[in-house]
Amino acid sequence: MLGLIVALVEIIKEALERQALRRIESGKLSADEEARLSEALADLDEALEHIKKENNIEDIVESVNDGLTEVVDIFLNPERWEKELEET
Repeated sequence: MLGLIVALVEIIKEALERQALRRIESGKLSADEEARLSEALADLDEALEHIKKENNIEDIVESVNDGLTEVVDIFLNPERWEKELEET
C-alpha cells in the first residue's frame, strides 16, 4: 500500500513541477517565490527518495508509476486536453 501512496505522491509532484515551470516561464513568480518553490519541490523529492529507500519499495513504486503514468496524464495534463480539443 505504501508503494501506491508514494507513487501517487510522485505523480502529483510531477504535475506540480509542470505547473511551477509554466508559472516561472510566464514570469508570474518573483525570484524569491521561484527559490522557495524550487526548494520545496527538492525537499519533497528528497523525502520521497528517503521513504522509498527506508522501506525498500523503489521497484514497487517504479512499477506502479509505469502503470499509472498514462492514466494520470489523461486526467492531469491540461496541454493534452487542449490538444485533444484542437483535434476535434
